[in-house]
Parts: sequence; structure tokens; C-alpha cells
Amino acid sequence: MLDSRDLRLPRIADPCVLVMFGITGDLARNKLLPAIYDLANRGLLSPSFSLVGVGRREWDDDAMRNYVEKWARAGARTPWRDTTWEQLAAGMRFVTFSSFEDDDAYQRLTGVVEDLDASRGTAGNRAFYLSIPPGWFPAVTERIARSGLVERDERAWRRVVVEKPFGHDRASARELDELIGRIVRPDDVFRVDHYLGKETVQSILALRFANTMFEPLWNQRYVDHVQITMAEDIGIGTRAGYYDTIGSARDVIQNHLLQLLALVAMEEPTSMDAAAVRAEKEKVLASVRLERDGVLDLDATTSRGRYAPGYQGGIAVKGYLEEDGVAPDSRTETFAALRLEIANRRWAGVPFYLRAGKRLARRVTEVAIVFRQPPFLPFDDAATAGIGANTIVLRIQPDEGVTLRVASKVPGTQMELRDVTMDFGYGATFNEESPEAYERLILDALLGDAPLFPHQREVDLSWRILDPVIEHWAASGSPEDYRPGSWGPGDAHDLLAREGRAWRRS
Repeated sequence: MLDSRDLRLPRIADPCVLVMFGITGDLARNKLLPAIYDLANRGLLSPSFSLVGVGRREWDDDAMRNYVEKWARAGARTPWRDTTWEQLAAGMRFVTFSSFEDDDAYQRLTGVVEDLDASRGTAGNRAFYLSIPPGWFPAVTERIARSGLVERDERAWRRVVVEKPFGHDRASARELDELIGRIVRPDDVFRVDHYLGKETVQSILALRFANTMFEPLWNQRYVDHVQITMAEDIGIGTRAGYYDTIGSARDVIQNHLLQLLALVAMEEPTSMDAAAVRAEKEKVLASVRLERDGVLDLDATTSRGRYAPGYQGGIAVKGYLEEDGVAPDSRTETFAALRLEIANRRWAGVPFYLRAGKRLARRVTEVAIVFRQPPFLPFDDAATAGIGANTIVLRIQPDEGVTLRVASKVPGTQMELRDVTMDFGYGATFNEESPEAYERLILDALLGDAPLFPHQREVDLSWRILDPVIEHWAASGSPEDYRPGSWGPGDAHDLLAREGRAWRRS
């Protein structure tokens, strides 16, 4: 007899309708539509799965199918199969909205969804993907509720999927939560942080809690500090309209990096159930402090910068203020760094350094756990001149894997030590390709499986950490310029140098 818990058996989503607001946007084109095709191609969507696109274009259903096919073909990671496409395309519909305040359009949308329930057997199950600017959430949620699309039905489910940013501060995040809470229950809200869908991020929990060799060392007795880096070697491109109102700290530290911190620092959950994992992450985030040794000095524990014009890889690049669409008097940061502490027994006194930026030396996202130096070395100083601290590096992208840096003797007659690395790469070890983050997240939302989605409490606690920093920067003039292709502004290096440490040259 087959066991439903057998991990070899894929979990297939229920028959449902996915209504996508913002289907013509960059995210849908490049990520969501290819992910939906790949899920269908892997047999993880019900044959009845239906996709309804919402947008301002004067399209009929065939025009939408042509659009989806174009971008699914361009971005699919699985082979193109006409049979998969034909089955998927049969459930596609498009509803033209003159604006998100078009009441008549919501009535047409209701009719289309109800028709799919009847003709495709989607059983009344509905998910609404809001891939739209947060400013439109009030208009959309109010009208979805008024149209009856999310009216409670004990025989079916209703879910809302929301893309970041989850507000622009703590107060707006709470308002957003209240808005969405009017139409669905808290457990039916799925906040997408695509980093949590990455295999290597999920593997942090496996590394820590499925192995006995790491967890005994994972504390303030052995760890000197932790560095979490998300660096990009590109500028803002065409995203000025979004980025200039957000900045680096709001864009990635409030969500991606603080979520990584929580996974690295949390206690072991009782299970991998969403509520158990969430409870441990919330405890950590509630314990995070901006103070150093009990003193709040944000000039000493934070850094922000802005890339200047210059050369990167031998090519002349614009400075941030020269980018199209950026206000000439903008004070938005393209680099942000924070020093945080966690006020609990495991991590007391261990600084966590977070940094994120654009136009840096290379593209890399990683977590580095840097261990304390041995209290005593029985070797001559000359023998140990070439070694540093033991380090575990969790590589999130682009070269996913884990690196351990340890000291080893150099072959020869002399006692000379040098750092060496032991490396594990996902691509070299596993034959199968990891699913793209959005494949996992879309499927989990349709399954109602929530471990990879931040709960509102986590969002609220993250804004509690970041709000004082944003307010301090707003009252402190402009960010410091830094050279393209560097590792950020000078005061970011001072942030660690004041404590006798340095950022990793990733």
C-alpha cells in the first residue's frame, strides 16, 4: 500500500483557478509564467488548473494564450511539450480592466471564474496573485471582497498571494495586513519572499538540524561573528520608479536578509510544520537588537552608500543619480549594512553583520559563520601566519553549496599551516536540477503549505528592527558615494574594522 507521506510521491495541487493581477508585468513574464508551465510539465498541477489574467490590454483569450506561450517558452526550465501546453492553454482566460477601480470588470471576472468552476471542474478553489504595486492593494482587495469572489465556502478554499514589499514601514505593513485580512483568513495569506523558495536557503535547516557535528558549535561560545551578504554587480536598470522609493534596506534587508538571519540563528523547531518553524523564527526576530553593548549609536552600527559613476569590468557605467528616472536630489541608498545583536543565551555578544548593495565587485549571496580563534596554538608564530578563522560559508547564489575553511599543514619538512577549503556544490552532487524558487512557492501556495512564507508577525518584527534605521538615515543627509566594482562605501568597512574584523572578500 502506498503511504501518502512517502516523499517519492509528488504532492499535486487541487483543481483551482489562479487569478493573476499584474500578468503583463516583468515578474510574471520572467518568473511566474515559466514557473506555471514547468509545474504543469512536471505533473504537479491538476489537469483542471486554470489561469485568469487581469490587465489593461484589450485582449481576448487567444491573445493572452499567445503572450503566455511566448514567455513560458522563453523561460521554461523543462522541455517544451505541446500536450502540456494545450492542456494548460485550455484553461486560460483574460479579463480587461480599464483600471483596478473598474467595478464592472470585477463582475466580469466573477463570471469568468464561476464559468471555469462549472466547465473545468475547479471546485470553487481560488487563489489571487497580487503582483501589483502595494498602492493598489486597497482598491483591489475591497472590490474582490465586494464581488463575492472570496466569499467563504466550506467546500473550497480562497487564498491571496502577495509579492514584497510588505509595506514601506511597520505602520503600512500593519495596514496592508488589515486590508487582506478583510477578505481571507490569516492562514490563507501567502507573502512571497522568493529567497525562501531557494533550495540552498531551505538546506540551512537540513545542515543544522540533520547533522550532529555543527549544532554543538552553533553558539556564542564558538562563533565569533556572522556575515550575511547579498551583493549584485549590476545597477538598477529600468527599475528607478520602484527602487528610488524603496532603497536597498527596504528592498532586501527587511525581508531576504533578516529571514536568512532568522534561519541561521533560530532554535530547533519541534517539526517542519509551518507553525513550528514560524514560532522559532519569530523568537529570534523579537530578540534582535540594534544596540551595541546596550548603547544605540546608529552612526557606528549602520552604513549606507550610493554607487557613483565610474568603470566596472572596463565599461563606463552611470552613477545612481544619473540613472533614468532617478530624482537629481534623491537620497536613496543602493548599499546598506547593519550590525545587529541577538539578545538570547545562544547568541549573546555575537555580532551579525548584514550588507546588501548594487554595483559591487561581484554577484553573490552567502552566509558566513566565522568561528573564534583557538585559545591556544602550540605552533610557532611563523607556522600560523597563513591561517585565519575557521569558517562555514553557506553559498545561496550563484554557486550553490557549502564551504568549510580549516587549517592544514603544508606538505614539506617544515611545520607550516595554511587555510584550505572543503567544498560541497549542489550542482556537482545531485543529478537532478533544483526547482526554480517560484515553482516551489506557487505550488506551496496552491497546496496551502506555509513554511516558506513569512507570517505577518515576522514582517512586523522585521520592520521593528529596520524602522529606526530608516528614520535615522532620513535625518542624516545623503548616502556616501562608492566606486562601482568595489565592496561599498568606506564607512561600511569601518563598521567592522572598529571591532578588529573585516568583511569577507567573497
